This record gives sequence, C-alpha cells and structure tokens, in this order.
Amino acid sequence: MAPKNRIIIDTDPGVDDVLALLLALSASPEELEVAMISVTYGNVPLQGCLRNVVALFHVLEKEMKWREEKGIKKAAFGALKTYKPVVAVGASHPLEDEELVADHFHGADGLHGVHDAHPHLSPADTWRSLFDDKIAGAESSTEPPSFSNYFTPSKGPAHEEILRILRESPEGTVTIVAVGPLTNVALAASQDPETFLRVKELVVMGGAVHCEGNVTPVAEFNCMADAVAAARVFALTSPTPSSTMPPVLHGKSVLPAYPQKLSRQLKLTLFPLDITTPHELHKANFNDKIKPLLEAGSPLAQWTGTFMNGTFNKIDSMLGEGHNEGLSLHDPLCVWYMLTRDDPAWKTVAQPEDIRIETCGQWTRGMHVIDRRQRAKPAEKDSSVQTHPVDPLDAVTLDDVPGDEMGWLSVRKGNRIHRMVSSPGQDIFAGVLLDRIFA
Repeated sequence: MAPKNRIIIDTDPGVDDVLALLLALSASPEELEVAMISVTYGNVPLQGCLRNVVALFHVLEKEMKWREEKGIKKAAFGALKTYKPVVAVGASHPLEDEELVADHFHGADGLHGVHDAHPHLSPADTWRSLFDDKIAGAESSTEPPSFSNYFTPSKGPAHEEILRILRESPEGTVTIVAVGPLTNVALAASQDPETFLRVKELVVMGGAVHCEGNVTPVAEFNCMADAVAAARVFALTSPTPSSTMPPVLHGKSVLPAYPQKLSRQLKLTLFPLDITTPHELHKANFNDKIKPLLEAGSPLAQWTGTFMNGTFNKIDSMLGEGHNEGLSLHDPLCVWYMLTRDDPAWKTVAQPEDIRIETCGQWTRGMHVIDRRQRAKPAEKDSSVQTHPVDPLDAVTLDDVPGDEMGWLSVRKGNRIHRMVSSPGQDIFAGVLLDRIFA
C-alpha cells in the first residue's frame, strides 16, 4: 500500500528537530514516507547538523539490533525499515545575513554533548566521505558504514535534490515540512519556481504572530535566521509575488525575482510559536517513559536521555525553580500534523492571512507582520466589482485605495498564509510522541 503522505523534511538538528525526525521515522509505512531529509544550518553550524542526522541513523541501527536481540516484536519504525530517504547537505549560511545559531540552548554540538558522552553511539568521522568525494580517504573507502543502509547520501546540494524529487513525483503528492531556516527552500523556489510549485503543501514551523518571539521580542528563531529566505518563500503564496518580496538593500539581490506570471500559488501552512509553544513535554514524563528502557540497555533511550535531560536542565537554569515549564515540541508538531492531517481537530484560520516578513527593521527583523486594523478591502466589500471568469484578479476594479501604498487593502497583493490555530490536543501530544518513539 502506498503511504498516505510523502514528505521532505528540511531540518537543522537540534533537539526538537531530532524528536521530529524520530517521530516521522517511527510511522507505519502506510502513514508516511520520508522521501528526503534536507539538512541546513541553524541550531548549530551545518556540519554539526549533518553529523546529528547521521548519528540518528547510527543509533537507530543499534536500536533495531537491540530490539531484535530482546525479542521485541511490537511494530515500530516502519517508515525507517520500509523506505530509504535521501539525505542531502544544503546551505551553510543565510542568503543575505550573518549566521545565527542557537547553541546557547541546544549545546555546542546541537545535542548537549551527546557525542562526547557516548562515543560508541556516534559514527566515526569517515561518514563525511559519504557526502563529499573531496574528503581525504573517500575514494579509497570500499565499504560504506552499515547504518547508511537506512538512507541514501547525496553529493549534490539539497535544494537541487528537492527539485529532482518534485520533478520526478506526480504533481501534488509531496509535502515539504520545513522546521529550520528556509534557505534551502528559498534556493529551490528561486532556481525553478514552476517545479517547486508542484509541491502539495509547504508546512513551516516558524514565526510569532500574536505572541512574543523566542529570540527577540517579536521574532522566532527560524525566521530571523534567514528573514529574506522566509519573505521570498511566503511571497509565493501571493497572487502577485512581487508585492511582498524583500527589498533590495545593497544594489543587487542574491537571488533573482520570480517570473511575473506563475501557474499557481503556493499553499503554505504555518505553525508559529502561537500554537507550537503550548505543546510541551515534561521532564518527569520523559524519564518515566525511558527508565525501563535504559535499565534494559536501549541505545535509543540512552542517546535521547542524554540530550533531553541536558535540555530540561537548560530550561531549569533559564527559568529557575518552580517554573513547571516543559520542552515545547515545535518541530514534532508539524510531523504530527502529517501523520494525522485528516483529523478535523486540525484547524487553520477561516481565511488565509496576509502575513508578511520584516527583513529590514533594526529591532523587528524576522517579525511576522499582520494587519490588525480590521479595515474592509473595497474590492471584497463592493458587490458590483466585475471580474474576468478565467483570471479574476487581473480584472478587479476598485482595488487601489488612496494611501495604501503597501497594498494591505488590495485583493491582488499580499500573502495568503494558512495559519494553524488548533490541534487534536496539546495535552495528549507528548504522550503520543513518547509512545510512538519508544514503543
């Protein structure tokens, strides 16, 4: 049976990114196929993120052997066993900005020192030759590491692999789940917009719309890490992408403008901090779950226990005693959506929102800007507006409003973002996550 959903995960592991990958790979083969893992910089520099992805497969290989030796028959990690995702290396820095990392929260290696704490669970550095022929010893290596049986390493750039998969797949059958800075996604969209728009949906973890940011008062990390990339990607949801493209500040844009006419608009479903932050995993619940597995010798429990408790300790140090805060499951929530997207409890805003990305502000870079003025758009309010039956937006009259230079009141301009506002349950998700990963 073909999987219900086929996805590309664009990621910058990172603690919650690793949980998202584990959740995706723990799916049944009927639920989900991970066609590709596209790696980008973010929580730590690019090579650190790539190392964490490779280490994940290394640990899962050990875990599968351990479960077999223990006679654990319960079905788990069906997607891991059935499909073999491409792993490709992407951008190492933002399009037009200085690199921003979150190693202050995730640790210098992105996983709170897990590689030093458990060297037997970390792959030997020879794994680097899987992705680059120029690395010393790559040509003489005759036997790839056994854990690479679970993935196909690519020596090509991630954005080109994204386009290849979209090109070779039936239109509207692949969803991109982007849980890091959007640089790889922006590069793919720029290189071949029409192929990129073959995507079924782009699911983005990013932004803060009606809540505070997590790296500045108004900005969320993924968006601020490459605000220009985010603005370019969001613009593809607009009937007129040029209306929300980031301005050129230094004489020349790194990437070209989109063609004036595109065949379709991008469907972008946004998971901002507004919805992701309340979905929490608490330290006691996590440790209660893995305790018997640790005692039995589970490599996965040992590995995750190290970086998860490092994260919980970091939260404690930031917030002080008695805070009762858990780890927000930002990235895993997007994967849960892919596993259960038919559940009617998933709800987006009633109408797509015109959410724009600030790319130039001294204090507001990365901010998700939304018009809260509640002003009517004349072209929507006036029932006498005549539209062309084939391309109605081209023939709209009464769309230009005096003083509305930025097009906030235009039906032809602005983005169209499907912002997620409700899930099947913020109180149950942590349990679902733990049960699936540690079944």
